[in-house]
Amino acid sequence: MVLEQPQTFKDAQTQWIDPAVEDHTYCKGSIISDTTITPAPEISRSIAEVTLKRDEDSLLYAGISLQVFNTLVSCLQGFAPSSSTMPVQDQVLLTLMKLRQNFPGADLARRFKISASKVSKIITHWIDVLAEHTQDLIPWLPRDTIKATMPEVFLQHFSDLTCIIDCSESVIQKAKNLDSRSESYSHYYASNTVKYLVAIAPSGMVMFISEAFGGKCSDRYITQNSGFLDCLRPGDVVMGDRGFTIRDLVEERRVRLVIPAFTRKHCQLTNEQVTQMRRIANVRIHVEQVIRHLKVYKILSQTVPISLVHKIDKILQVCAALINLRGELISSK
Repeated sequence: MVLEQPQTFKDAQTQWIDPAVEDHTYCKGSIISDTTITPAPEISRSIAEVTLKRDEDSLLYAGISLQVFNTLVSCLQGFAPSSSTMPVQDQVLLTLMKLRQNFPGADLARRFKISASKVSKIITHWIDVLAEHTQDLIPWLPRDTIKATMPEVFLQHFSDLTCIIDCSESVIQKAKNLDSRSESYSHYYASNTVKYLVAIAPSGMVMFISEAFGGKCSDRYITQNSGFLDCLRPGDVVMGDRGFTIRDLVEERRVRLVIPAFTRKHCQLTNEQVTQMRRIANVRIHVEQVIRHLKVYKILSQTVPISLVHKIDKILQVCAALINLRGELISSK
């Protein structure tokens, strides 16, 4: 006869362990804590890749579509400074952000995690590179191309038009040199400015942009000294506003100038002159539209810092080339 052993109990410090759990030791937490999980390595991405995810981003920061930005970067891969470890796309983006948004150097330094002096060197280098490699993007179009791409709004009254010209100004930071300050003072803006001539085809493409002149220079002086007249051929037709007192300069090249009629003292314009003025105004708005596109680049619509004034000719060329890359600026209708 087997006598039942009396059941014994252990206190809280010596509680018994369920044999079922004891047999399945994989349940113990120590097994899990001892397991080392190696995280997957992160893929390093450039700041440009993180910043520019869609066309809206690229237009905001660079002024061009994402596809055009990527194409531009691929064309410039071989022109980075040999001492730089920063990705080319980041260097190009930084430069275009300066042109497009005119961010201060300290802002760009923080965004790209580099020093302000490095920002300045990158901008200076890439403005030079961009200017050298975008010259062909501002072509003087052949007459056949101008006619083939002419929007309908020009065809009825200005079908033989070659280009529309206008002058624009950009405010610059005051120079310490008083002579330089005097040469650049513009009474129209009551500020120190640079002034430049823009010529566009009827299609809206920029065909010519001059170097920068002091803000006090007249439209006639800039037209005469910018090299624009050398682009013209006999039979061309140029449209300007009243400020372009250049009829003698173009007619000696057998070029016709179309400008609104002047009102003289005690003389009224004829009905024909008024009609012509309205027709000119209707198509001249297109050159103003292109200049607005040019000044989407805030380096030209805000104040050009004194550190970049010596690069203003190249900046003008690069910005004009970039708006040509955006494609059709004037409706074909």
